[in-house]
Amino acid sequence: MDLNFIRKLPQSAIRGYRWLGLISLLAGLVVWYFAARFSGLPAFILPSPVQVWQRFLLSLSDGELAQNTLVTLTEILLGLFSGALVAIVLGYLLAKSLTLEKILSPYLVASQAVPLVAIAPLLVIWFGPGMFSKVLICALIVFFPVLVNTVVGLRAVPGALYDLMHSLRASRAQILLHLEIPAALPIFLGGLRIGATLSVIGAVVGELVGADRGLGVLINVGRGTYDTPMVFVAVFTLVVLALSLYEIVAWIEKKLLAWQEVQKV
Repeated sequence: MDLNFIRKLPQSAIRGYRWLGLISLLAGLVVWYFAARFSGLPAFILPSPVQVWQRFLLSLSDGELAQNTLVTLTEILLGLFSGALVAIVLGYLLAKSLTLEKILSPYLVASQAVPLVAIAPLLVIWFGPGMFSKVLICALIVFFPVLVNTVVGLRAVPGALYDLMHSLRASRAQILLHLEIPAALPIFLGGLRIGATLSVIGAVVGELVGADRGLGVLINVGRGTYDTPMVFVAVFTLVVLALSLYEIVAWIEKKLLAWQEVQKV
């Protein structure tokens, strides 16, 4: 999308675009309500939005939803942080060493060829059903997109800028802080946005395989007891978590890259 085109629109038109999302959401709820009401399907197959809302209020009032959401959110944040940290460090080393890239790239590519859902049971068996295995699964799913974007961002720095920094006798730390990080930051943050949404998937996959707490457990319990409204509540909560993390990273990106907007003016 052309952001410059959006900036040139009048404020009334911009507000109109913002309302489109809410209108689309309301339209979807209306369609869902009538589909559940007139399809003849029982509530354990297709509950109505009203039933899902009532189940949400019940699970919220007894603390069940809040407790399990906190567990899943903790796993997500720990996995996102650890996976991104390892990816940044390794990505920097790979960007600076072609030899290391040749050695590790077959293993990195092979790790992405195996579906995470296939190795998640092994990780739960090896490390137990506790939080560590879920954090590890989150970190693994976050690792690759952040790694790739870190390498691409660092290698996209023009060589002429390195020559300029060397001519000014800049140290390695100064080159990193004043050249490489600002230049690679836009691409890196793009990978972090992808990783933030994928981390939610990693946590749920781990909880579905084996756990005693978390939103994935609520989905398993709701599925086993035909409490379909509870399944919807847990799924919508996961969607809210993913969207919230994405928006937080987008807000951080906007703040850190404000200098780009200044240059365009």
